[in-house]
Amino acid sequence: MSENKEEIEEIEEELSFEPEDTEETDTENEEETEHKEVNTEEYQCVDLSGVDTVRDYLKMIGSIPLLSPEKEQKLAEEAALGNQDAVDMLVTSNLRLVVSIAKRYVGFGIQLMDLIQEGNIGLMKAVNKFDYTKGFKLSTYATWWIRQAITRSIADNSRNIRIPVHLNETLHRITKVKRELVQAYGRDPSAEEIAAKMEDMTAEKIAEIERLAADTISLETPVGDENDTSLGDLIRDDRTLTPAQYTENNAMHEQLAAVLHTLSKREQIVLTKRFGLDGNEPMTLEQVGQEMNVTRERIRQIEKKAIIKLKHPTRSNSLKPFVQDLGL
Repeated sequence: MSENKEEIEEIEEELSFEPEDTEETDTENEEETEHKEVNTEEYQCVDLSGVDTVRDYLKMIGSIPLLSPEKEQKLAEEAALGNQDAVDMLVTSNLRLVVSIAKRYVGFGIQLMDLIQEGNIGLMKAVNKFDYTKGFKLSTYATWWIRQAITRSIADNSRNIRIPVHLNETLHRITKVKRELVQAYGRDPSAEEIAAKMEDMTAEKIAEIERLAADTISLETPVGDENDTSLGDLIRDDRTLTPAQYTENNAMHEQLAAVLHTLSKREQIVLTKRFGLDGNEPMTLEQVGQEMNVTRERIRQIEKKAIIKLKHPTRSNSLKPFVQDLGL
């Protein structure tokens, strides 16, 4: 089955599917925040083995209710105590997030359902590592792990091109078994565990083939339909944000956006352009004035007024956990 982003978005629209709406809360009785009163059947981990099309999958997970912040907090507490039902609920309620991330990587040589499968594995890892005491949303934290799982899969797929044909099929079998065991155990399996599932392979042989596969990779190997991305662009290096850094960075941007939203539209624009909050280079008073068709002095006044507003404790306090020297 082949898909493109336009077709996927059409399916989502047809099914009224909103994969990135992580703020939505369900409207069930508040008493259901107690785990023992929640209908766990709605949240059981989804098995992809019988799903043939993206449409079927989106329809399947679209019926799974999303979690309110309060319910997510409660389930995260229970998951941390080893409650597997709570873990399953956290995973299944975030499956839409996986789809929204996976569809960005369509065109890199892997079918969307396979990307989703890999992303789901990343989501499961995120749930197992999630520390609810940090105050971040699970979706913010999980995004890093989902992307890592998907990009690693793309890199592995591109590596196969350079492996001798007679070993490529064997590596594919190993990868398939490994994926099944990751889902079963919630962790990467050992070579011995993989060998136990493959009657014709020893642990030593599996380790040897995986080493051979690793040796064939080139960071300059192009991937994607237009060959405009290399594996080096997808593989983590020391400059890449860690999960904690990525989560904190995202949370800070979300909080900053929320604080800026309390200002007037003009004040938001001025601060965004003056300090490069949109990712662009900071602009001078003169440049902002020319763009907004007002004087340099007027921009300075708007900026000063906006900063005074941001210094108010109701605004500045929400940013202090992230930034030490805001000067607010």
